[in-house]
Amino acid sequence: MVWLIGGLVLLGWVFAIGLDGWADQHSNQGNGADALARKANVALLLLAAEVVAGPAVIAVVARGGLLRRTAAVYLVIALGLGVLAVPVAVGAYRELNPPPPPAPTRCQEHSGGDTRCPGG
Repeated sequence: MVWLIGGLVLLGWVFAIGLDGWADQHSNQGNGADALARKANVALLLLAAEVVAGPAVIAVVARGGLLRRTAAVYLVIALGLGVLAVPVAVGAYRELNPPPPPAPTRCQEHSGGDTRCPGG
């Protein structure tokens, strides 16, 4: 039950973030778009982790209670949801932590030569 309630709470949070984004777009201010995007990405990461961790924990507890079929079913559910959740989590993580911009390359002239850059 905790797994389902946790998922519903996180979905409710994602819905509330969506409503905040809708209100921000229609207020003609648009100041909170970056903060809302960050909140949405954090919520998606938490939701992806919760969706996969819930059945995995249930599988471990069932295995400890010697309920092998139940453990196998919840392990398959965890793996199936993991396949679906990994691309979402990777995308949210990339938006939260964008790669650094490439280092600027500068051309430096050398004395005694022409004005072309070395190496090209």
